Amino acid sequence: MKNKPYKTLYEGGVGEIVEKKSRFIATVAKIENEEEALAFIAKMKKQYWDARHNCYAFVAGKNQELQRCSDDGEPNGTAGRPMLEVLLREDIHNIAVVVTRYFGGTLLGTGGLVRAYQKSVQEGLKNSIIIERMQGQSLEIHTDYNGIGKVQYILAQEEVPVIDTEYTDKVVVKLIVPGGKKEKLQEAVTEGTNGNAVYQWGEQVEFASIEGKIKIF
Repeated sequence: MKNKPYKTLYEGGVGEIVEKKSRFIATVAKIENEEEALAFIAKMKKQYWDARHNCYAFVAGKNQELQRCSDDGEPNGTAGRPMLEVLLREDIHNIAVVVTRYFGGTLLGTGGLVRAYQKSVQEGLKNSIIIERMQGQSLEIHTDYNGIGKVQYILAQEEVPVIDTEYTDKVVVKLIVPGGKKEKLQEAVTEGTNGNAVYQWGEQVEFASIEGKIKIF
């Protein structure tokens, strides 16, 4: 996962569904390790102390090597595992979800419970902000006013995120180059500006696009 884009949580959310008068409340949170996950689960159990069940699932680690789930009193395999399967299917890293159930008086059956818990998690994810974090390298391209149009065109074609553009006697474009695009981009810009571009490569960074804006981690 180190050099590949991966999905993770930027901001957790809450989703709720009702099935045969039973309320299912999914609360989603970002976690980095088991300690943070267990603290989050304990917090949810305290908040929803009067609920019959507080089932949970979480995944953490670079390769999602840490995976835990609990049915919290529901029939074996009807809550925690199905919840975990949603997180793994969506391939989201470092995330925990607690689904709180207030029993409505009607049994849902094994299949009904599985569907309800999975649907709850999906609803919670819909109300969360999930981002794709990528590896890249910061770069400043210095060019003249004749070359900036071509540079902007190439950056748009290659889907390279621009952080800022400064206009003085020259034009300086600050950007993040995703891993694997470095050589191709430099070659294209050099050709497009007839060799009039100067490159200042910076540090390796991890970044994501959040609501149209680039955030560096």
